[in-house]
Amino acid sequence: MTLRVALAVLAVCSFVVPNAVWAQGAGITSDEAEPGRSTPPSVAKDSVFGYRDFTKQAVVEQKFLAVPSAKLAGEELKTLTAEPHMAATPGDRKTADYVAQKFRAAGLETEIVPYRVLLNQPKVVKVEAVDAAGRQLMSGPTREHVEKDPFDNNPDVVMPFNGSSGSGDVTGDVVYANYGRLEDFDELEKQHIDLHGKIVVVRYGANFRGVKVYIAEKRGAAGVLIYSDPQDDGFFKGDPYPMGPWRPESGVQRGSVQFLFKYPGDPETPNVASTADLPDSARVNPEGNQPHIISIPLSYEDAAPILKAMKGPSVPQGWQGSLPFRYHLGPGGVKVHLVSQQDYQRRTIWDVVGKIRGTESPDSWVVVGNHRDAWVYGAVDPNSGTAAMLEAVHGVGTLIREGWKPKRTILFCSWDAEEEGLIGSTEWVEQHADQLKNAVAYFNTDVAVSGPDFGASAVPSLKNFMREVTKSVPGPMGNTVYQEWRSNRHGSNEHRASNAPPQPGDEVHVSDLGSGSDFTPFLQHVGVPSTDVGSGGPYGVYHSVFDNYAWFTLNADPHFVYLQQMARVLGIEALRMADADVLPYDYEAYAREVKAYIESAKRKAEDTKVAGLDFAPALAAVAKFASAAEHAHKLQLSPPADMAQLNSTLRATETALVSPAGLPNRPWYKHTIYAPGEYTGYAAVVIPGVNEAIEAKDARTAAAQLLVLTDCLSRAAQTLESAH
Repeated sequence: MTLRVALAVLAVCSFVVPNAVWAQGAGITSDEAEPGRSTPPSVAKDSVFGYRDFTKQAVVEQKFLAVPSAKLAGEELKTLTAEPHMAATPGDRKTADYVAQKFRAAGLETEIVPYRVLLNQPKVVKVEAVDAAGRQLMSGPTREHVEKDPFDNNPDVVMPFNGSSGSGDVTGDVVYANYGRLEDFDELEKQHIDLHGKIVVVRYGANFRGVKVYIAEKRGAAGVLIYSDPQDDGFFKGDPYPMGPWRPESGVQRGSVQFLFKYPGDPETPNVASTADLPDSARVNPEGNQPHIISIPLSYEDAAPILKAMKGPSVPQGWQGSLPFRYHLGPGGVKVHLVSQQDYQRRTIWDVVGKIRGTESPDSWVVVGNHRDAWVYGAVDPNSGTAAMLEAVHGVGTLIREGWKPKRTILFCSWDAEEEGLIGSTEWVEQHADQLKNAVAYFNTDVAVSGPDFGASAVPSLKNFMREVTKSVPGPMGNTVYQEWRSNRHGSNEHRASNAPPQPGDEVHVSDLGSGSDFTPFLQHVGVPSTDVGSGGPYGVYHSVFDNYAWFTLNADPHFVYLQQMARVLGIEALRMADADVLPYDYEAYAREVKAYIESAKRKAEDTKVAGLDFAPALAAVAKFASAAEHAHKLQLSPPADMAQLNSTLRATETALVSPAGLPNRPWYKHTIYAPGEYTGYAAVVIPGVNEAIEAKDARTAAAQLLVLTDCLSRAAQTLESAH
């Protein structure tokens, strides 16, 4: 998307000055200043979209930017990753108490919010393989270990397992299904390979692990083994840890296989918060959200003997991984015995919420969030985000001590049990759904730092806001974050990339929001405009014991300067949105993108010969939306004296795109423009009700969803037209 001149985007320059001079100018003591820190960039004081006069806000932001400390962020990361802290464990509670202490020290009104949710923990997980002669090939899972790693021997490291896995004891022939995508399973069907009673081996990548298990179960499989192929994040990419950043042979990717694409959160309480006093009668049978079959994650060290012994046809083009033998589809040559005993209980998790009350619009919330729980240590995922958020809170706390207060209420939230299915954030959103109708933004980070390459995702109305924010934040290399972002053109959040076309022009690409992190309930359930940010790099230890402080300091951010950068980005997002005179949404960009989505769906219907669909009403509705957005944008540039009605109207427009009925077969997801794909799980499907029906060649559902989309776009247009 080309940057609009009418937004009068910040003109910035970044330069380095003696640290003491900058610190003095920002009102920071010399003890707080750090050698080598680049100055906050200078900005045009009256040119920030959403502000009549940016002069006062510029001073606030300069003071904030001077505070977040790389050194302190590194210390916080070290504390947070000192021991394993899987959700609902004593280590998890320690991190909740630590974050709450930091929030209170900064002057935030802080509470620890408990929920009782259904979680499994492993009692027995076993994989045994024998060849056709009955000789044992492997017995595992093998313990994760590399020489000289200081963390992998901790007895509190949980064995490799999958959240939401079924329990049982099964034996079967093995079939290899590549990445476990829908097209991969369809290819096996074309080759007349029956999956009933089989153990399916799939490799990580290309879609969410829960989708792999979902399709395998639908096709009759008795169990699923999910392994990490070195082609995808191991030696094929580069040197494995500890020589480099990639997955070593014993590394295992744990993870949830909950059917996240149906609904996230506590599987027993969709649409209801699982508070401690919730009666049993309000809970439901979770089987629609959980697999019944066993699934177990494996390292490629354990998977290799199984794959090597398999017979059957040679794999199709593109299915071969990087292990040093030819892969075969099976069945034949090997049998696998799986044992999974999972302890399912309602367990307590702990969100931590810190509040700074707004002075003018206290019911309008700006929510900043990051999850805290980890499968093991979670240095990158998620505690690089927690450390960054704590330093953002440190900076805001400095402003509070100087007497500053925001116009709108800011909430900093540390979510729990994200790894098991976005549970902590989803329960909190379901509990506060009514209040969140007034929330003006949700700003997320998760895998905040695994390297230097900044990336962002957002709803279209906040994509340009995200660019403006990064133009005001200094990066470690002396440029602004935006300048570095534009020069590297990479970015994080690849697993949440969109299927939408890239934006034209010279601007950096801001992706669409799919799923896989805590923005999901905010945007896709209740319609809060959202963003997600992260700084990426080579990262092969995802969800393993090796995602620890030692790996992080060797590979991701040895001097913690990117933690500092992410703290600044999060803080400026929150401060700028909380104090904006007019909410800085760009609905003209939103209308352009939705129009492109509809036109693309129309071409897809024609190409796939899904007949009888009338796209004219939807295109007329989006044209009306675009015209109303132009009207609203003029008001945003020259706002009335009383901006309350305008801001209320601008905020209500995103909510207008939410359908109360939700998507077909998964009504928890209510946003008509963005949702995770049923067969992707992470990546966004745009106008999902329409596109997924077209892909399924279901003309009746596609026509019905076009009507729903048209109604929502018309409602959004009418909302914007009422602005004055």
